[in-house]
Amino acid sequence: MLKEFKDFAFKGNIIDLATAVIIGGAFGKIVTSFVNDVLMPPIGMIVGADFKTLKYVLKEGVQQTNADGVVETVGEVAMMYGSFIQSIVDFLIVAFCIFMVIRAYNKTQKEEEEAPAEPSAEETLLTEIRDLLKNK
Repeated sequence: MLKEFKDFAFKGNIIDLATAVIIGGAFGKIVTSFVNDVLMPPIGMIVGADFKTLKYVLKEGVQQTNADGVVETVGEVAMMYGSFIQSIVDFLIVAFCIFMVIRAYNKTQKEEEEAPAEPSAEETLLTEIRDLLKNK
């Protein structure tokens, strides 16, 4: 059983999958940073609001001063729809990037399929033998 698990865990496909998950996580962080730090500030400026602060307050909170003298709002219940909008934009950008990668990959696959495969030396030899036998 241990040998079977070792064979399973260290197959090329599992290593490839683990690599893809790690790279995908890093790519997700890059896209999130792009959306939050590059894309949303100009959109927020055009709209006139910072998306991180857009919310619908269900229950007002109470303002309290903590030990450091900082005023905080405690007990507020709000739906943070600005964060939701940012998540949608994140998703759309990631989906578009993946679409472009898959599209490019599919193009290379079609080109490989369309290119006629040259016969191997063995196939060429067998074809010649077949042709010689037909002529006799």
